[in-house]
Amino acid sequence: MVSTDMGRRDFLKYSAAAGVLLAAGNTVGEKASADGGKGPAQAASNIVEVDKVIIWVLTDNYYDALRPDNKITKRYRSTPGKSIHAEHGLSYYVETVVNGQTSACMFDFGLDPVGVLNNLALLGLYIGRSKAFSLSHGHFDHFMAAMEILKQNQQRLSKDAPFYVGEEAFNHRYSLRPGADDLLDLGQLKKEDLEALGLKVIVVKKSTPIIPGAYFTGNIERLTAYEKVSPNLLIKRGEKTEPDDFRGEQALFFKVKGKGLVILSGCAHVGIINTVKQAQKVARTEKVFGIMGGFHLTNKKPEIIQNTVADIRAIKPEFIAPTHCTGFEAVMAFQKEMPNEFILNTAGTQYTISA
Repeated sequence: MVSTDMGRRDFLKYSAAAGVLLAAGNTVGEKASADGGKGPAQAASNIVEVDKVIIWVLTDNYYDALRPDNKITKRYRSTPGKSIHAEHGLSYYVETVVNGQTSACMFDFGLDPVGVLNNLALLGLYIGRSKAFSLSHGHFDHFMAAMEILKQNQQRLSKDAPFYVGEEAFNHRYSLRPGADDLLDLGQLKKEDLEALGLKVIVVKKSTPIIPGAYFTGNIERLTAYEKVSPNLLIKRGEKTEPDDFRGEQALFFKVKGKGLVILSGCAHVGIINTVKQAQKVARTEKVFGIMGGFHLTNKKPEIIQNTVADIRAIKPEFIAPTHCTGFEAVMAFQKEMPNEFILNTAGTQYTISA
C-alpha cells in the first residue's frame, strides 16, 4: 500500500468523470486523434503474410503437465526436477517464418524472472535469437521480469535491439481494490533502465511491424459499447493520478497464408472484441484463424461475458485460447459455448500455425 496525491474521495471524483467520458461512446481514441495524432491506427497497406508462426507461452496463470496436445499445440511435460513455472503473469516468445527466413521476438515478460528464465531454459529458447522485444502495456505482471531477464542476457542481445511499447507504457500505475482506502502501487518500468542495457526504446501509436510478419495493432479504437475499462485502475499523468484509459495498449497480430489472422493479446483492457476489430481493420481482412491471450473478463458481469462469447463466436475463429486475466467464469463460458474451438492454455505450451 502507498500514499499518493489522491485520496479515496478524489479518486471517486475522477472515476465518475472517466465514466462519463467512456460511456459517451467510449471514444478515447477519437478524441485523442483530434489532439495530436493519438487516435486509432490507420489501415496498413502492406501486411506481410507469414508461412508459419510459432507462439510459446512462457508463463501464464495455470500449468498442467497432463493436458493432451492437439493439432496446433505441444505442451511441456514435467519430469523429476524439471517443471514449468506458472504465476499471475504473462509472457510470450514468438517466431515467424517469412519466405524461409525465421525471426524471433519477445512479447511481455511476466512477473517472476527466476520462473520465466527457468521456463525459457526448459523450452530450449534463447534470448539472443530475439531480434526485438515488445510490451503490451505498463502493468507489473507483464513487465516485472523484464529487467532481470534482459540483464542476464545483455551480452547476447543485438546492439540497439528495439524495445517496442505503446503510449504511457512507462507511467506509474495504481489500483484501488474493493473495500480498500489506500491505493495499491503497481510499479513502473523505466525507459532509462532499458536504454542503459543498450536497447532502443520505440514508442508507437500506429500499427508497426515488430519483426517480419508480426505487427502491433496500434492504438485500439473503441467500438464495442459493453467493453469498458475498469475505473479502479489508475495512472499517474504529470502531477495527477487518474483513471487509466489504456490509450496505448497494444496487441500483436499475424496474417498466416491461407488461414487468416492470429491475434495475440496481453490483457485486452480495452476489450478483446475491440482488439480483434482493430487487427481486422489494419490487416484489411475479416478472416480470423485464432484469438489468444488475456481477455480481462475476470470479475465481469455475466452479461458482459456472454456478449463477448457471442461476438467471438460470430467472428468464427478456428481456435480460441483465453489466458491470464480472462477469469475462470469466462474461460468456462468459452469452453461451454465453443467446445470445438476452445483450447485450455497452460504455461509452457507451444502453438504452431502454418500455411
